[in-house]
Amino acid sequence: MKTFNTAGPVRPDEHYTVPALACWDMEEIRRLIGEKRYFVLHAPRQTGKTSCLLALMAQLNTESDYTVLYVNLEPAQAVHEDVAAGMRTIVSGIAEGARRYLGDQRPQESVEGVLHVFGPHGALRGLLSRWSEENDRPIVLLLDEVDSLVADTLISLLRQIRAGYPDRPRAFPQTVLLYGVRGAGCAELPYPQRR
Repeated sequence: MKTFNTAGPVRPDEHYTVPALACWDMEEIRRLIGEKRYFVLHAPRQTGKTSCLLALMAQLNTESDYTVLYVNLEPAQAVHEDVAAGMRTIVSGIAEGARRYLGDQRPQESVEGVLHVFGPHGALRGLLSRWSEENDRPIVLLLDEVDSLVADTLISLLRQIRAGYPDRPRAFPQTVLLYGVRGAGCAELPYPQRR
């Protein structure tokens, strides 16, 4: 028996739902990805953001043009301004997501090494660079709950994304989509933004 859901991602087999991507201009999303854009989307709570990102990941991964990964950054909020702990949480979340959603162990095998070699202010860039270089398709990274990060952890995340931008798509994700409730941190990005 299906029910209405307002607490987390919808599951079409369990919940009444409108097709997740019906609300998005998919032509525009595909154009931005094809143009190697980094962009920001935001919407109020309980409007289907996570469901849409998961559906986008699933759809684009079936098309075989890109390797698309969804990652929820909210767990890093718990460490507040501890950049080292925040980056460890983010890098580990990306690695775990790659394992869970894509069956790809390579990022998980690199976590400790990139944290050791690059430190907290370079580990994210190091992990994404290595993964992009090893991957046979351009990577599209969907980062959810970006605005849950605070202070130096948010700044470190944005700076590392900015630093890797010139190396895309061969040595850094082709597209990074930052998604959240507010447009927090958008001013830090040197890329075209969508609101």
